[in-house]
Amino acid sequence: MELEQEKYLTLLAEKYPTVQTVCREIINLSAILNLPKGTEHFMSDLHGEYEAFYHILNNCSGVIREKVDMLFEDTLSDAERELICTLIYYPREKLELIRGDIINIREWYREILSELIEIAKTLSSKYTRSKVRKAMPEEFAYIIDELLHVQQDEDNNQVVYHRKILETIIELNNAEEFIVALAALIKRLAVNRLHIVGDIFDRGACADQILDLLMKYHSLDIEWGNHDILWMGAAAGSRACIANVIRNNLKYNNTQILENSYGISLRQLTLFSEKLYPDIDPMEAAVKEISILMFKLEGQIIARHPEYEMDDRRLLHQIDWDHHTITIDGNTYQLTETAFPTVDRNDPYRLTEEEEAIISELCMEFVNSSRLNEHIRFLYKKGSMYKNYNGNLLYHGCIPLDEEGNFEGICIDGRTYKGRAYLDYADKTSRRACLPGRKQNDLDFMWYLWCGRRSPLCGRNIKSFERTYIADPSVWHEQSDPYYKYYKTEKTCNMILREFGLYSPISHIINGHTPVRTGEGELPVRANGKLIVIDGGFCRSYHKTTGLAGYTLIYNSHGMRLKAHQPFENIYAALRENKDIESDTELVETESERLMVKHTDDGRKILEDIEGLKKLLQAYREGAIEQGSL
Repeated sequence: MELEQEKYLTLLAEKYPTVQTVCREIINLSAILNLPKGTEHFMSDLHGEYEAFYHILNNCSGVIREKVDMLFEDTLSDAERELICTLIYYPREKLELIRGDIINIREWYREILSELIEIAKTLSSKYTRSKVRKAMPEEFAYIIDELLHVQQDEDNNQVVYHRKILETIIELNNAEEFIVALAALIKRLAVNRLHIVGDIFDRGACADQILDLLMKYHSLDIEWGNHDILWMGAAAGSRACIANVIRNNLKYNNTQILENSYGISLRQLTLFSEKLYPDIDPMEAAVKEISILMFKLEGQIIARHPEYEMDDRRLLHQIDWDHHTITIDGNTYQLTETAFPTVDRNDPYRLTEEEEAIISELCMEFVNSSRLNEHIRFLYKKGSMYKNYNGNLLYHGCIPLDEEGNFEGICIDGRTYKGRAYLDYADKTSRRACLPGRKQNDLDFMWYLWCGRRSPLCGRNIKSFERTYIADPSVWHEQSDPYYKYYKTEKTCNMILREFGLYSPISHIINGHTPVRTGEGELPVRANGKLIVIDGGFCRSYHKTTGLAGYTLIYNSHGMRLKAHQPFENIYAALRENKDIESDTELVETESERLMVKHTDDGRKILEDIEGLKKLLQAYREGAIEQGSL
């Protein structure tokens, strides 16, 4: 026996000390391989839209309503089924509303508990009993386990036993807590894994509340988006990232997330801006000042990093201060702004003493915000630039390509990074930027990932200066990376999948970042089904653009389908009127044979474990390793 294998088997023997324990585990793992694969949900570009996301998380993207209709369509009215759904979504709140309206509350408890148990039974059928037990609220785990596995016999003993348990729960005035526990289990079983494909932050006001929800979620991963990396850079201390975060939130009137949620004060910035621009609204003045501060800081980064090839984005020194014009690509444009009180014509990227004090104070507040850093640590823990999961490739933005459709990248310290190596480098540098010994270059690269010309998270040539100071919309166009031309072809998608080690004909790219303009005829499924864009416009400001209010891609043992969500009214309407989000379903791909655990990443790991256990079993039987005792 080789030394490495002997060490491995010796360690394994500590957990499985006898032939019988090894056999039992092999039998258990082999059985798990033949269960249906768990359901995965993919969502992207949440952009702080807490209420809509919270509801979709609760209704499991419409899956709960599908199960309720499937089980009770022939026995319960539409209104009764809607009430059950709302009760599952918001159990405590709904119970509070309906408690006084029900005449025979004990009989209602009995009926609703039976219905919830039936739903839980259906959803638990694809999992092992052990996994279902672990998903149960601890205080009711034993009782729920008994109720889910009641079986009829010739004397109906089990049925009577079941009925007696429910009666006792009701007699002890514990029915409502039990309803809450069952609702939690149902939602937990409906979705085995959640994938957030980027952009939790900005535009909407409540990204912090979304992160609070995600931190409690049982199983998820996050693929960072450009707005996420911007906040991560700000929390690490990148001044340019901080200026961009503040400007975004001022423009979208979302300052409460900074001041109330994360304790970051804008008072010093606002007071200084009022002095500079006394004749306009203080918030408008703050936008003017933070914009010029941002362009100064970005200009400094671009000057430090010629490898970014973004010198044409340093525009302050190109301004004709006497005529208030600027020449870009040979064309001269009039500026809409004539007052630049903090810009030194001879050194336009230098910060004034007041600006230096303001950005230093803001930097200290971002770096030391305990709640922000708790959320950022979570993004690092659960997040990455991309993820291979069950044969699919998940990333937010793009894989940069050149005009011929080949991999493009960036040259850093004499080495060119392209394709997978580029995203791996970006992931490693992003993680290094949050460490105590971070370097300025790492912080600068966080800004580049936010808006760099060949950033895999950005994917376009940002024109913030032109959109801020030039009225002519012809200079606003932001040219996209060639990726967005080539990703519609199956050839390019297969090239990308192979680059990331995925060769299966059923592999897909799951992409966010660019809203699908359904109103203009765009489709989310592209490249003959190889690529699926799931940015359906959660953000309210995108609803007119997309004609939707978000997508959820659902991947279960039967295949893939896309749920297109309509705008969500509010949680109050959901509770009062049992209003749900209306969602249309589109089949993306149906499997010819049902997918089982053995077809998944977990299944491959289980097969490796079984192989190791078989070798241990052989070692026991041959006497190469001595059995222990339990």
